[in-house]
Amino acid sequence: MEPRVTIRVQAEPFDAAAESALIAEGRFDIGAIVTFSGLCRSEGGNLAALELEHYPGMAEEEIGRVAAEALGRWPLQGVTVIHRFGKVSPGDGIVLVVTASAHRAAAFEAASFLMDFLKTRAPFWKKEHATDGTTGGWVDAREADDAATERWIRV
Repeated sequence: MEPRVTIRVQAEPFDAAAESALIAEGRFDIGAIVTFSGLCRSEGGNLAALELEHYPGMAEEEIGRVAAEALGRWPLQGVTVIHRFGKVSPGDGIVLVVTASAHRAAAFEAASFLMDFLKTRAPFWKKEHATDGTTGGWVDAREADDAATERWIRV
């Protein structure tokens, strides 16, 4: 049976439980589902919202490339990646990664791989909106994210 692959970039919130159920629906070859939800932090109460922008079409295409690479590295029965755009508030979901495999190791590793590459390769930009009404600049890429991605290149 072919792996189920879902890639979406959307403004609306996602339902992690519903997406996990969907990836496993009618499949009896799945022994593990790993779900990662990335949430908007309040940054100590200083952040009112995070504004996410993307390059339509290119974002989905790049996420699809990363998902295809994960499918090539691990025996997965399914991959779901949902990334939001627009303004999100602290506590709201930003990104969802769901991986399904016969065994947990593959599902965990693939989910970690996907998140590391989404942080560095997917064309999304973040702007901070502070609780005092000011708008910060665009958030710079972090060296720690690049370092996390490097571990997969050496593998």
